[in-house]
Amino acid sequence: SKREIKMRKLDSTKVRPLRSEQLLHIEDHDFALRPGFGGSPIPVGIDVQVESIDSISEVDMDFTMTLYLRHYWKDERLSFRSNKNKSMTFDGRLIKKIWVPDVFFVHSKRSFIHDTTVENIMLRVYPDGNVLFSLRITVSAMCFMDFSRFPLDTQNCSLELESYAYNEDDLMLYWKHGNKSLSTDEHISLSQFFIEEFSASSGLAFYSSTGWYNRLFINFALRRHIFFFVLQSYFPAMLMVMLSWVSFWIDRRAVPARVSLGITTVLTMSTIMTGVSASMPQVSYIKAVDVYLWISFLFVFLSVIEYAAVNYLTTIEERKQLKKRGKASGMYSMDAVQAMAFDGCFHDTDEDMDLSPFPEPCEENETRASQTNISNADTPRLKRKRSLKGNVGRIILQNNHVIDTYSRIIFPSVYIVFNFFYWGLYI
Repeated sequence: SKREIKMRKLDSTKVRPLRSEQLLHIEDHDFALRPGFGGSPIPVGIDVQVESIDSISEVDMDFTMTLYLRHYWKDERLSFRSNKNKSMTFDGRLIKKIWVPDVFFVHSKRSFIHDTTVENIMLRVYPDGNVLFSLRITVSAMCFMDFSRFPLDTQNCSLELESYAYNEDDLMLYWKHGNKSLSTDEHISLSQFFIEEFSASSGLAFYSSTGWYNRLFINFALRRHIFFFVLQSYFPAMLMVMLSWVSFWIDRRAVPARVSLGITTVLTMSTIMTGVSASMPQVSYIKAVDVYLWISFLFVFLSVIEYAAVNYLTTIEERKQLKKRGKASGMYSMDAVQAMAFDGCFHDTDEDMDLSPFPEPCEENETRASQTNISNADTPRLKRKRSLKGNVGRIILQNNHVIDTYSRIIFPSVYIVFNFFYWGLYI
């Protein structure tokens, strides 16, 4: 009746299908089932174009990649008549009404489909039922990295694709064009890595509860740029080690100079090692950079221990000499070197030294000499100055300990051999 027809028009739940849906006969089929349900598995071809590798994180052991993911399959339920044999292209609104492959990324942490200005989804249907389904996706996935050779390492990462619900009895994933199915943008570059290669491969994955699944792999190798770490870690460590060797050329009696130099280099090496460790994951094995920094730290530490040994042996030697030269009155006759060790002043003659057990400071000696005869140009102070200018090098050589002499040769030689072996092993 007319009343019933009018009620149907007013019923908002009854929506007329769109013209495209009528042309594809969507209302006539159950798209909850895969094409060819009950028969042989449906082949789904895949090809990928990598737009960019956005980041590589050593701390989180993952990478972020933006790519175009395209699916190819045939669904005869979507075939239509076309006089010009042209395909029809749709956006994401039709996806929810037809069957599409449920491909997901294995070991994915985060992923999303770009939606600016609309969802980046494209569906193209051909008259014979062939379908092209394309997505623009950014995905962050795990990469199992090995840092045993860091920073001289090469990391091999892979992005894995697999059907979530359909095993190999229902769906067969394969690369649409073989090795040519994977293409990359020519301008892909990373700050710390050089991309050596991209390759595509396939395999099977087994799950005890659901069976075997086809799996596709996007493999890429990343080789790390070493120059950044040479400037930030290796070169400063080399300089600190060489700086610690300066201690071997300083007079063994200059305790403040040699001790402060050793402590400074040790603290600087500790800072370098802490900075490198802060930017790395807390792995349970030794990295290549750890080997270099720890051995460099050992060289710096040994230079401090070397002076401790020199100072100790020098003290024992001086005590023996003082005992041999001791007098019955308990006064000691000290030579110029020993006097300088006690009062910090250089003495060029025995007559200029105060033979008391506690010599007066050189400032008092200078004041007393100046008050006695200011106009006399040959005062002991002037003699000491002239003698000091001409004999500093000879005095340092004479006061050089045998351990310092050997250290000047042994430390640099061993460090050069270590560097030669290290770079030859890891490069």
